[in-house]
Amino acid sequence: MSFNIDKCKVMHIIGRSNKEYNYSLDGLVLKEAEIEKDLGMMISNDLKVSHQCLSAYNKANRILGIINRTIVYKTKEIMLRLYKSAVRPHLEYCTAAWSPYYIKDKELIEIIQHKFTRMIPEIKDLPYMERLHQLNL
Repeated sequence: MSFNIDKCKVMHIIGRSNKEYNYSLDGLVLKEAEIEKDLGMMISNDLKVSHQCLSAYNKANRILGIINRTIVYKTKEIMLRLYKSAVRPHLEYCTAAWSPYYIKDKELIEIIQHKFTRMIPEIKDLPYMERLHQLNL
């Protein structure tokens, strides 16, 4: 099997016993990467999921912005279906692999849900936990 050497990279996982050797393929030294995206998931050399959380947040926030700008008739039912079908999959993709464990990462993901609940006019003035309860989230 032949490899595209330009696409091949080496990631040295941070640790004191890692010698960080140079690897080569067909006589060419492979590039080193600190962060790499594979199958839609960001993997970093320190194995922290902050980059994945930020990436998921950015994607979900863009889609939430599109929904907010384009949907005029914002009922609970319509907005909830849009959120569950277009926004939430970005926040939940591969969570078994990158499940956030730092509070800052969990709060970043929670901001999206908070923004979403404020977009619905009929419940936007309620406290956050009450909005979640009314939407069954």
